[in-house]
Amino acid sequence: MKELSNKIVSVIVVTLRIEDHLKGCLDSVRQQACPPAEIIVIDNSVNNNFSQAIAKDYPEIKLYSSPNNLFYCQALNRGIEMSKGDFILCLNDDVTLDKDFVKEALKGFMIEERIGLVSGKILRPDKQAIDSTGLFISPWRTAKERGYGSKDRGEFEKEEYIFGVNGAVAFYRKKMLDGIKENHDYFDSDFHIFYEDLDIAWRAKNRGWKGYYIPKAVAYHARGGTVRQGRGINKKYGRRYLKDELHLDLIKNRYLVIIKNESLKGFFLHLPFIFLYDLWMWSYILLFRPQLIKKFILALGYLNSALRKRVVPCVLQHP
Repeated sequence: MKELSNKIVSVIVVTLRIEDHLKGCLDSVRQQACPPAEIIVIDNSVNNNFSQAIAKDYPEIKLYSSPNNLFYCQALNRGIEMSKGDFILCLNDDVTLDKDFVKEALKGFMIEERIGLVSGKILRPDKQAIDSTGLFISPWRTAKERGYGSKDRGEFEKEEYIFGVNGAVAFYRKKMLDGIKENHDYFDSDFHIFYEDLDIAWRAKNRGWKGYYIPKAVAYHARGGTVRQGRGINKKYGRRYLKDELHLDLIKNRYLVIIKNESLKGFFLHLPFIFLYDLWMWSYILLFRPQLIKKFILALGYLNSALRKRVVPCVLQHP
């Protein structure tokens, strides 16, 4: 661990005070064998009593209490601006970490300098089902979590390169984040929430950065604990449990991430899959949530913004 001793880790946790997950998350960060240099909590609850309780119970943290809901991406941007770390670990408050998570995950960044994203093995709270062992792009141009929902039978015990990292437990090299920053945004604030992790990973890849998977870095995630109603936690087809505003972000952000990052060759290669997915998605919306159609039309201005942010692929020689 000598090569890691001079590395500064900043942990950023965004909370809305849903289901009171925060305590378990912060306690697991506190108990790390390789303690982070700082813990930053962005409180989006707009509840002064809750903020005061956080400050009282965890006096060592840096706390930013927003007077209004910044949304997830904006909150993370605020946390990164406040941080001083060489490496930034972004957490949902419905996540807990194994005590060796930071120590093991840091080893991934040491493989080579062009590794800018590291994922551990993310399990569900039952410690049996897999939540993610790395983020990838599906043929439908959706975010695909490797192993999602399947029982952990030990098939993902090999360290290897991956496309990206799940946004609930996202470990980044700060130098990479600085290199792919869009004006004042690390995370695209137009996204609000959903697909922001795929956007970061795809932008990073287009700039020559790599992702890496460390199976010994274990975390536990109550899937949907921060955005779904209680009955939707850890359930499949989570869109059924989302409020309209969040469902709208889920729809529009897939288009934004494609517009910003996909090559023309890749787009036409995957167009049949994109069409089939869209046919299924819009059929579902028409039948069960038709009110979203008008809201989507009103949000079309985001597509023009995405066009202006398109990433031109390049080869990064010296990060």
